[in-house]
Amino acid sequence: MYKVLISDNVSKECVEILKASDEIEVTFNTKLTPEELKKVLGEYDALIVRSATKVREEVLSAAGKLKVIGRAGAGVDNIDVKKATDMGIVVMNTPGGNTVSTAEHAFSLMLSLARNIPQADKSVKEGIWNPKKYMGVELRGKTLGIIGLGNIGRAVSQRALAFQMRVLGVDPFISREMAERMGIELSTLDKVWEESDFITVHTPLNDTTKHLINADTIAKCKDGVRIINCARGGIVDEQAVYAALESGKVAGAALDVYEHEPPENNPLVKSEKVVSTPHLGASTAEAQDIVAVMIAEQIKDFLLKGEVRNAVNMPPLPPDVYEQIKPFIDLGIRMGSLLGQLGEGQLSGINITYYGDVRKYDSWTITSSVLEGLLTRGYSEGVNLINSKPTAEKLGIRVNEIKSSEEKDYKSAIEVSINTTKGEKALLGTVFGKKDLRIVRFEGYDLEFIPDGYFLICGNKDRPGLIGDIGTVLGRKGINIAHMTWARMSQAGNAIVVLSTDEQVDKPTLEEIKSIKGIEWASCVDL
Repeated sequence: MYKVLISDNVSKECVEILKASDEIEVTFNTKLTPEELKKVLGEYDALIVRSATKVREEVLSAAGKLKVIGRAGAGVDNIDVKKATDMGIVVMNTPGGNTVSTAEHAFSLMLSLARNIPQADKSVKEGIWNPKKYMGVELRGKTLGIIGLGNIGRAVSQRALAFQMRVLGVDPFISREMAERMGIELSTLDKVWEESDFITVHTPLNDTTKHLINADTIAKCKDGVRIINCARGGIVDEQAVYAALESGKVAGAALDVYEHEPPENNPLVKSEKVVSTPHLGASTAEAQDIVAVMIAEQIKDFLLKGEVRNAVNMPPLPPDVYEQIKPFIDLGIRMGSLLGQLGEGQLSGINITYYGDVRKYDSWTITSSVLEGLLTRGYSEGVNLINSKPTAEKLGIRVNEIKSSEEKDYKSAIEVSINTTKGEKALLGTVFGKKDLRIVRFEGYDLEFIPDGYFLICGNKDRPGLIGDIGTVLGRKGINIAHMTWARMSQAGNAIVVLSTDEQVDKPTLEEIKSIKGIEWASCVDL
């Protein structure tokens, strides 16, 4: 008998599906405190949550027999996935279940902004009749900038096109042909800032998207732009938006998510120019039914059949095979992430070539890990090992897998190259021993470094003193160099230097390094 604990409110269909099995016993208790959860969790094989239950390290440490955690929703921010992975606990989510509800909510907020609906409703309820005060604008003919063309971003675009809007879309991981088929003008961030009447964001929150909409980007926008955020709090710099509302640069904002929830004492949400909702993007009866049914079926099939679907931390492999290829899965994620951070221009294709012993394994998992690392550094929401290949296909990215008979200098090696409108970038990686990951070639340069931590990578002309100049800038900024490797094509020719640093190089320091004589390009990478 498998025991399942449901600790958050989910649709009754979830409970009914699980209870229908004679081999599953269900406990439904949504009033557990963190301490109470910690005390009882050791009795259960599976845990189902939404966003309220925080499954942190201290809770997981008491989960002696827990095999799987199911998140009825896409985000797993409330789950310590690393700790769960270390303990051998599978973490599953339900990506796509909230797509329509979130897209419709974003569009509802846009309509509310355009026609001042909440403000007008409030005035009528207070007995005030002043239609001129709430003069609105039409959506027809306006330009909508969508940042992030994952499932939700594309669903918003469909609705905008039905309202005869012009749609600009930004996402480095969708092909131009795919965007055109959907009626979206593939664009750049600068063009979105300059031409959009409405801007909506549909990206994950990461180092790339933190405060993506800020004082500098708002300054580039049209006067009277309107901003919508139904994605993640923190993508929008709330103080900057408030200042722009006060100055009149921004005509209005609509927010469903906030940097701190609930947004107590936040002047932005109190502004008459702002439409605020309490994180309602996924809050529809239909969406909750969909994710509840999805997670119930996934948990049931995992417990009774050993099937793994929508796992964010485990490939569907026999344990012995998984142990053999796990180092290459880790290597693939890091190689993809490195290329995702260094690549410029619009991505069109990716080539993954396998050399040596690694060729004998099914390449699905390793290829998926490369795509996971690549796509999670862009604008795609909810990408994981399970869905990275379908996501790439939806975005129109060509993925070529090659098992080469060519001999390399390593027992096993993986080469990953990406093609963009700015050219090609390529890496060769291998595993020393059982788990020591190495990058051994970059852009044709033979060099070696461990893909872990923070890096400063510079392309330059080989000249005396250049590396010293870089070190001087970093030293003046208090940034310590942990490891350095470099290579050159020829004396006084093209060269590359890879510096591992104890902390991430900030943007002002990076700009200073770019100004050093001989530096042709420089990028920061977080692995």
